[in-house]
Amino acid sequence: MGVDVVDVDLDKASPEELRQLVRLLLERMQLLDAYVKQLEAENERLRRENERLGGEGGKKPPSWVKANRPKGEKKERKKRPKGFARRRDKVTHRVKHAYAECPECGTPLSGGRERSRRQVITLPPMKIQVIEHIVVERKCPKCKKPFTPKAELQEVAAGQQRVGISVQSEVVILREGCRMPFEVIQRYLEQRHKLYLSVGELVALVQGFAERGKKEYEALGEQVRGSPVVHGDETGWRENGQNGYLWSFSTPEVRYFLYRQSRGKTVVKEVLGNEFDGVLVSDFYASYNVHQGNHQRCWIHLLRDIHDLKQAYPDDGEVAQWADAVRKIYDRAKAYVGPDPDLPAVQQKAERRKQQLRYEKELWEVCEPHVRKGLPMSTLCERVEKFLPEMFMFVADPLVPADNNAAERSLRGQVVSRKISGGTRSGKGSETKSISASLFGTWLLQGRDLYQACCEVLTRPLLASEAKV
Repeated sequence: MGVDVVDVDLDKASPEELRQLVRLLLERMQLLDAYVKQLEAENERLRRENERLGGEGGKKPPSWVKANRPKGEKKERKKRPKGFARRRDKVTHRVKHAYAECPECGTPLSGGRERSRRQVITLPPMKIQVIEHIVVERKCPKCKKPFTPKAELQEVAAGQQRVGISVQSEVVILREGCRMPFEVIQRYLEQRHKLYLSVGELVALVQGFAERGKKEYEALGEQVRGSPVVHGDETGWRENGQNGYLWSFSTPEVRYFLYRQSRGKTVVKEVLGNEFDGVLVSDFYASYNVHQGNHQRCWIHLLRDIHDLKQAYPDDGEVAQWADAVRKIYDRAKAYVGPDPDLPAVQQKAERRKQQLRYEKELWEVCEPHVRKGLPMSTLCERVEKFLPEMFMFVADPLVPADNNAAERSLRGQVVSRKISGGTRSGKGSETKSISASLFGTWLLQGRDLYQACCEVLTRPLLASEAKV
């Protein structure tokens, strides 16, 4: 009969049981010694394998082994300047969900603790309100004279039209801000607000807004002419099926659009006038050459053409070498931080002008050997020759950018609008489009509320010289 180590009471065990216990412990020690030797051999084998694969003591770990993060002092996590967690909106109503009585025994319940919250944003059903304004004449019993008050409705309706300012602002926002066709606006108002307006009435509302906003539109043109830097660009537009152009003249705070059938220099002259003494930023289109003042040509257009040239001649090493040289000059000019800010303004201006001339000299040294040589890059080099004094104006004036991206971005929305609507149908429609696009583009730049801005335009009293709405 065997003896279990756990069951043996050493104080009461017999000599035979003690001898049997000793023999059992010796057998177990032998087994454990053999197991320890086996583990030591396995550990030694794994250590050698680790060294062979590049672990501790190896020279190069295999490619699939992720490198250990270097040990160092644990730094405090840098706090973000702005949190990106979704913020709770301002609550307008609250609904509490709680049992009024026990669902099992019917005992009345009260108090309790809050377990969770959830916000749900909803839109209430909106129906139009037709408000009838009644003017009542009353006769004074003492004076014996009738008196009729004047209904002041300029805050609720523009002119004598039946549609209020709130509806007209909504229509204008849907048309210009959301670029929706009139048929879609008509369907939306009917389905959402139970309001039916004909397409002709919708057009009249948008045109009436443009009439009221013409004064502000003209003021935007004056701001453009008085700006130190103006971006100019144009895109195609169709009026009554005929091709024309929608011109854009932009500043950091103003968008000014106008439609003209011409793409010639007369439009640039019309907008900027003879007294504009700022810097015009444009592409290399010839109509902008009419501006005789300071000019910055768009480097992005030139670099894009250089990229297309490299794609057309992928095996021409001379083209690639020339393109890289031009790009390096541009990169150095863009990286120029300017003179010492502690210098007087006059010296800073002079130093910037010297730096501009240095970059012009470097660019011309790269392009001059290829001018009128019939080489692939000769055409672009001749362009540089013609516009060299207008390539590095951004070095001389820190307010001037090296590209015309501002004008490109200002026209992007109008290009989408053209693709949706196909253009305008009349001169009146083109004028309305120019005014609406200018006002909305400027308001978006300035971060203004579109609805509030529309209401301000529609409540502005008309001058005697302005057309009736």
